[in-house]
Amino acid sequence: MLTITQALYDQIVAHAREDHPDEACGVLAGPVGQGRPERFIPMLNAARSPTFYEFDSQDLLKLYREMDDRDEEPVVIYHSHTATEAYPSRTDISYANEPGAHYVLVSTADTDGAGDFQFRSFRIVEGEVTEEEVRVVSHYG
Repeated sequence: MLTITQALYDQIVAHAREDHPDEACGVLAGPVGQGRPERFIPMLNAARSPTFYEFDSQDLLKLYREMDDRDEEPVVIYHSHTATEAYPSRTDISYANEPGAHYVLVSTADTDGAGDFQFRSFRIVEGEVTEEEVRVVSHYG
């Protein structure tokens, strides 16, 4: 299960809506070994595409160095789908290389009247996708 604060949830949703019609992407970092997302890090979609996202390799290297310096790890890796449901595509699954991370997908398809807004979380390990419950809390206890 992914437990996330309302503030972080709202930041992901706002980023997804802001970058629409392109896919938005980013990371929530948290203390190593705690599985608790704490720091919102919106990233630039280097692909600038409505159907694909790609982290800029230099930005990603900088982020991982920064997280390492702060004793953090990527707890959530998120991106949006702009025209389809919030479910990992084959490409998303092939790029999922953080087995300990929660992969959050937000669908902004509702922006164009194409369906309900969705915020879903998955674990992706060795190509295996498992949806998990999302619990939104006001703060961590």
